[in-house]
Amino acid sequence: MRFIATFVLAVFFQPILAQINQKLQARLDQQAKEIEGKVIDWRRHIHQYPELSNREEKTGAYIAEHLKALGLKVQTGVAHTGVVALLETGKPGPVIALRADIDALPVTERGNLPFASRERVQFNGQETGVMHACGHDTHVAILMGVAEILTRNKAELRGTIKFIFQPAEEGAPSGEEGGAYLMVKEGVLDNPKVDAIFGLHIQSMLALGKISYRPAGLMAASDWYSIKVKGKQTHGAAPWGGIDPIVVSAQIIQGLQTIISRQTELTKEAAVISVGRIQAGIRENIIPEEAFFAGTIRTLDAGMQDLIHEKIKLTATKIAESAGATAVVDIKKMTPVTYNDPSLTERIVPSLKRAAGVENVINIHAVTGAEDFAFYQQKVPGVFFFLGGMPPDADPARVASHHTPDFIIDERAFVLGVKALLNVSVDYLLQPVPKK
Repeated sequence: MRFIATFVLAVFFQPILAQINQKLQARLDQQAKEIEGKVIDWRRHIHQYPELSNREEKTGAYIAEHLKALGLKVQTGVAHTGVVALLETGKPGPVIALRADIDALPVTERGNLPFASRERVQFNGQETGVMHACGHDTHVAILMGVAEILTRNKAELRGTIKFIFQPAEEGAPSGEEGGAYLMVKEGVLDNPKVDAIFGLHIQSMLALGKISYRPAGLMAASDWYSIKVKGKQTHGAAPWGGIDPIVVSAQIIQGLQTIISRQTELTKEAAVISVGRIQAGIRENIIPEEAFFAGTIRTLDAGMQDLIHEKIKLTATKIAESAGATAVVDIKKMTPVTYNDPSLTERIVPSLKRAAGVENVINIHAVTGAEDFAFYQQKVPGVFFFLGGMPPDADPARVASHHTPDFIIDERAFVLGVKALLNVSVDYLLQPVPKK
């Protein structure tokens, strides 16, 4: 009889809940439009004063000040400089987390924006500018807006919301821990335990008004590798007197590309091996004893990832051996695959379509960029999606890529970002799926 009564109540109240939810969503969408100016101001401030990974002291303080003013429970110094705020509705329900990354990059801004960054730092022994060249300033401002609106409407919500402002998404400095890995390690998904986590990333090459997503593997695992080649130093005029580690390195680099083009099943998943830096020699007429190069590996399949690692070691050592040199290979697994829980993704897509319009929400192929949001997804179901920030009149082929000095975002994208996270959050909180 208890089961029957529960079933009847559920059937009776479901239409009422749906109506309430629709009215609430309409109001939240309107509030997202009203807060647009504040979101833009927040973003411009953060853009003008960027900070590198694990050094986001001023950024963290700026975020915390806003969250404390909202009356939220705020924790600072999480994973060095991160900020976590808790919105408790006082009513039982799910616990969700919303995440934004807060760090910038060692890139010198080239644009003429009135709020362009002029910050300078020392990075890896070189002086460089600092720039939000990947849109993390946008993510912070959007989540600050979402926090304000959800707090304003908490009387009509249930459950708990964690707002996670995470440092060091781009990677912690050498010798330090950081990012999502450290946040998880320090218990950000516990006390209270998070049921689901959501995040977004602005895209300079995705059209304004669009949202893109993919169930399962959305972004690649990112690994770093380095190879040290040791030969025999000699005069540049008599190369036969030594073993040239530069030539051997060049042969290895070429060999690495054949791992992808000839030894990897690319019809299964994409994979990439790239060289990012090379160091060798000190003078034009001296063949040095050692050469060093390093780069990144991107994979979307765990088995393929392990195979490529073994192929890199084999290729480097055997090519070096054939020339009388030696090669020492070091590979570090950095970031796992950003894996969108398929059932959770299916559940939130209608929320995204309500925010952006059905025709503007696109299921895409996986991309070989990486995101440490993946560490949260290893612990709890999560969904990560992309937000379009390219002006409507821009040529996608000519738009500046992320991580470049000319990177720019259309600020009109911010409203949709706020609406999308609001729709996803409210739908999940008010219409939870019963736990099995």
